[in-house]
Amino acid sequence: MPDPTERIRKLARVNEVLMDRVERLEASKGSARSMFLAAVALEKEVHARTRDLERALDDLSHRNRELALARAAAEEANRSKTRFLRAASHDLLQPIAAAKLFLGALGDSALDPPQQEIVAKLTSAFQSIEELMQAVLEISRLDSQRIELSCRPVALQDLFARLGREYAPQAAARGLKLVFAPTSAVVVSDPTFLRRITQNLLSNAIKYTRRGGVVVGARRRGCGVWLEVRDSGVGIAEADRTRIFDEFQRVPGEAGEPGMGLGLAIVRRACAKLGHPIHLESMPGRGTVFRVGLPRAEGADPAAAAEPEAAPTAALRGATAILVENDASLQRAYAMLLRDLGGMVVHTAASTAEAERLLTSEPGLAPDVILADYHLDGGDTGLVTIAALRERLGAVPAVMVTAHAAPEIARACAELEIPMLMKPLTAGELRRAIEQAISAQR
Repeated sequence: MPDPTERIRKLARVNEVLMDRVERLEASKGSARSMFLAAVALEKEVHARTRDLERALDDLSHRNRELALARAAAEEANRSKTRFLRAASHDLLQPIAAAKLFLGALGDSALDPPQQEIVAKLTSAFQSIEELMQAVLEISRLDSQRIELSCRPVALQDLFARLGREYAPQAAARGLKLVFAPTSAVVVSDPTFLRRITQNLLSNAIKYTRRGGVVVGARRRGCGVWLEVRDSGVGIAEADRTRIFDEFQRVPGEAGEPGMGLGLAIVRRACAKLGHPIHLESMPGRGTVFRVGLPRAEGADPAAAAEPEAAPTAALRGATAILVENDASLQRAYAMLLRDLGGMVVHTAASTAEAERLLTSEPGLAPDVILADYHLDGGDTGLVTIAALRERLGAVPAVMVTAHAAPEIARACAELEIPMLMKPLTAGELRRAIEQAISAQR
């Protein structure tokens, strides 16, 4: 018969095992409950953070839309500013161009010294107005995102020769020595803007140099060329070397020098558009050197990269011109100037239709040149006029005059091989353009 004591011990052990299992079951039940509660809390937190993220993304999307609208509005405002400046410049340059032409004709007539002085001062005043308007318009164009660049090989020696002829009288009048170091370097740039950059640097160098001179040259460095304009002028203090590239800023202490403080602003913008680095070194009282970095045109022939020289001068006396200009004052000024310059016979019209009626009324009219303004009335243009007259007369030489420096106009004129002159223009510029146009046809 089994021992009751042993059976009690066995039952006690079984009870202990069962109690242990119960405790473990209770513990696991508590742990599962805790885990369930933690999971519920975590899920709530995830939902809350998801809602916060969605709100943040909505706010960011809204802000991006606002920024996009603000950017579009700013770009449209900039385009509107450019269009306004172009239109205003055209309308304002018209009377200035007429006044300069009339003053040019008056200056060539017999005047006593006091009258000559008055004409000279008036001419200088109109020149200042013209330069200011052209500079403001040029800055506006450079700030525009739609500006078109035409980079190609440019022979620096050819550029130096042309600038030498242009600035030698100005340097000589100030008693300065102007030197252009010979170079065979050919670089890649937009020739119009590169010329403008160099003109502004050279003009500033001459303006702020009282004695000594100005040296323009080029130094090869690796795959590039540094165009240098070095002077022995007043110099620029270190504190002013950033400021002078801003609009209407000038070297302190030189208020008596003529100018508007826009030249270096144009240089900085043009260099930025072209990707040409510009460096400045200066010592007050000892002089300044500006360097513009240009990529070298590998294997380019300097002679091929040079711009063609002007055609030989042609005699204008007795030549016949059809002048198409819708502004009455400018039409009179051009006609008077052409008659005075070379004794030309001038027939005038204000539109394409008038020019065609002129040919109909004078069947034997055979002009030697057509001088046309680009912007005529009612959407009419000088290009339309020239095309219409050439259709009836053949390949008549033509010259385009405009105050609107738009790339599409320049391209259209280049395709038709028509020289384009910018208003206001001088009597000399007009005469040379007409002479070259007529000479090229002969």
